[in-house]
Formats: sequence, C-alpha cells, structure tokens
Amino acid sequence: MTSQLNSTATPTYTLAEGGPIGDPATVVRLNRSSGGGLVLLQDTQLIETLAHFARERIPERVVHAKAAGAFGTFTVTHDISSITSAKFLNGVGKKTEVVVRISTVGPEKGSADTARDPRGWGIKFYTEEGNQDWVFNNTPIFFIRDPIKFPSLNRSHKRHPQTNLTDSTMFWDFHNNNQEGTHELMHLFSDRGTPKSLRHTDAFSGHTYKFTTTDGNFHYVKIHLKTDQGIQNFKAEEATKMAGENPDHNTQDLFESISKGDFPTWTAYLQVMTPSQAETYRWNIFDMTKVWPHADFPLIPFGKLELNRNPSNYFSDIEQAAFSPSTMVPGIAPSADPMLQARMFSYPDAARYRLGVNYQLLPPNHAHSPVYSPYQRDGFANFGGNYGADPNYVRTSFRPVKVGRADTPHEEWSGRVAAYTTEVKEVDFVQARGMWEVFGRTGQREAFVGNVAGHLRMAEEGVRKEAVAVWAKVDEDMAKQIEAAMGV
Repeated sequence: MTSQLNSTATPTYTLAEGGPIGDPATVVRLNRSSGGGLVLLQDTQLIETLAHFARERIPERVVHAKAAGAFGTFTVTHDISSITSAKFLNGVGKKTEVVVRISTVGPEKGSADTARDPRGWGIKFYTEEGNQDWVFNNTPIFFIRDPIKFPSLNRSHKRHPQTNLTDSTMFWDFHNNNQEGTHELMHLFSDRGTPKSLRHTDAFSGHTYKFTTTDGNFHYVKIHLKTDQGIQNFKAEEATKMAGENPDHNTQDLFESISKGDFPTWTAYLQVMTPSQAETYRWNIFDMTKVWPHADFPLIPFGKLELNRNPSNYFSDIEQAAFSPSTMVPGIAPSADPMLQARMFSYPDAARYRLGVNYQLLPPNHAHSPVYSPYQRDGFANFGGNYGADPNYVRTSFRPVKVGRADTPHEEWSGRVAAYTTEVKEVDFVQARGMWEVFGRTGQREAFVGNVAGHLRMAEEGVRKEAVAVWAKVDEDMAKQIEAAMGV
C-alpha cells in the first residue's frame, strides 16, 4: 500500500483496496436517524477497521523487545584490505547506508529504558554485495558460552512461571550454577548496566569472527564500536528514578538528538589474531565469556558509524527490521564459536515466526543490491514478484546464473564433532578479578557491591549463600562486603 503522506497533494481517503469513501467516521446502520439501529455487515469500512485493529500487533520479540532505532551511514576511515575482501570495508572514504536498532534484552516492550540489563545492537549494512548484519551487545563478553543454556538464561532473567513476577531467586540460582558468567555479572552490576543514553554506550561483537581475503587467507577478529560522545551511565538510584519519571528516556534522547542535528557517532575498531596465534593462545578464542586483552591484541581503527536520520514510521522501519549473525557478505565469515553457530540459526528462525517466511522482502530488510534467489518461492505475504516464470529448481538449462565468491573453508584445528558442555575452571574468574581491580582504581567498588546486594537480598537464603560463595572465588573481601551490605 503506497502512502500519500509525503506528497504535496491532499490525499483522497479510500478503503484498503483503493475504493474512495466519503467519511472515515461513519457507520452504515438501519434507522440512522435514531440513537440506535442495526449495523450492517455490508459496511466494508467498519469491517476492515475492526478486523485490522485486532491483527495489527505482531508477536513481540522474546528478547530485545524494547528498542530505539535510526538510520545512518558507515564510513571506512582506514585501509584493512589486507585483512578482508568485503567490498563495503575497502576504500577509505567509502560510505554504506545502515539501519540500527538498540534494545534492552530481558524486559518486555513496555518496560523502562533504564532497566539494569545489557543493551543489544542490531546493525544492518546495505552493501553492494547484499546485507551484512552485526548483532552486538554493549558488553564485550556474555553470561554463557554453551548455546543449549540460552533459553534458560533468558527465562531466569524474566518472570517466574507461577507468580509472573521478576524473581531474584531464579536469577541468582541460574548464575550460581553457571558460574562462567561471573565476569559479565560484574559489568551488569556496575554502572555500565544502566547507560545514561544510547549515545553514550559502546557495542562489541562478543563473538569471534573471521575476516577473509580472496587469496584464501583469514584472520580472527573481534569488532568494537566505541562511542565518540564518551561513556555516561546512571547510578542505580538515578536509573530507578528515571524509570518512574520517563520510562522512554533513552528512546526519546536518541530521537531528539538526531532531530536537532546532533548526530551521534562511534569509531569502529578491530582486534586481529592470526590462526597460528589462535591455536596457542592462553584462552579459548571461541569462548564468549572471555575478552582478548588489548595489550595482546591492540585496537585497530577502521571506520566511523553515524546515526543521522530518524525512522519515518517506527513499526515499518524498526519493529519490522530483522537482524541475524548469519547475514554475511563475502570477506566476513563465521568462526567455530558455538554461541555464534547457534545464533545463526535462532535469529532468522525467530524472524520467520514473527514476521513471516518472506520477511526479507520487507523494506528495512530488503537488500539495496540486486537479489536473485529463485529457489525461495511462494509463502505468505510474497509481494516481490516471485521471480515470474523463472525455473524454481536448481541447475536448470533455461536460466543460467553466475556463481558468487566462495568463502574461506572452516579451520580444522578447533576439534572433532562431539557432545560437549564446558566446565567452570579457575581461569574463568581471572578476568573478573581483573575487573575488580579496575573498579578499585575507578571508584566503582562501592556502587557495584550495593547494586549486587540490593538485587541479591531479595533472593532466598540458600541462593544468597551460594552467590556469596561464588563471589568469594573472585575476591573474598568483595564477597564479605556483599554479604554485609545485604543486611540479612
């Protein structure tokens, strides 16, 4: 359906099929002169209006339901052609249009922007070789590294199945028994867990990716987006106060900043590791609960992200936007990161359920480059021409097609196929200890202890004791401070 709102001409009001209607506020009735009267089923305007209203909500995202979004550009600032052959990343000064969606993770669509939660970033690049999605978080690590735990993690952060209330006991019981997430919990319960605005927070790939070149070589990379506005966070009491006064604070801040021309920007960096370095590195590079220290792999700048255009309609532009780590162009490839491999299935599967099997045809998801995929046909809401008379089977003699660039083969050293779950070891607390030292230098220890204690004191006694024991593995003095601060 084509909108006439952007036209200078006064639009003519019609039904959905285009038939003109005299008055959008009338209902066809018998005995229209009286106060009552039977409404007739012949009133297509009324039927369309009521039937559409009951169907205008689509399923809410299970995670990342509450979000803000905008359009912008990504500009290449440094030559990284020796690392990747991705065309949109080659050529200093090259610009690519993007759409960005930034969300909380656990809370529902109507929740407060300032909730203590990670912020998810969905970034879609409309490149000359198809779409490239980056699906990031504002923390460089994550709570888990085993994908089978992903649904349980998110359920434990949501509502109790009986009470329908968020539940500290459920939250801490999960993390007591999945201690590989201790480092991420330190991020979450520091002030980093309550960003003051979306303009003042970073984004990280978390996952390890491969950047490939046409000669068959590849490097492992982690991608960072560092805010040029500087990091700014709310204290816990400020975030709580804002949740009551303006639960849409961060959404409003981003929209109004762009509206007045104050366009936020982020500098893009890479950490780069060779395959030989990966094989002997002290940590598993596919473990999403670990960072690569900058001292070992310094940040290499390569681009600039700018958000400079607000959506014209939130539902059409942002709510219908779908992002997946599986959406990649030649020059970028997945690694053996198990969480990445699982998300490459889960995200497009969620989009097919939420938006329909032809979700890639929707405007925010449709590539700006030519698309020819004639073996993906039919299905609900197919409004793209459906490839006309072209054959719908492979290796036809009637419609020759060109073959695209091939990706670099997967590495073989990462292991054989086997049923497996990771075990928590002493090394899983090393980076958390390092962060506790950082908190000591930056004056964050008191706030962190208070934030953890405030959340943990609402849990059952046995769970509280187990959580304190876990924190003692990071630092015994810190655990004692948390225990004392709970006052129970």
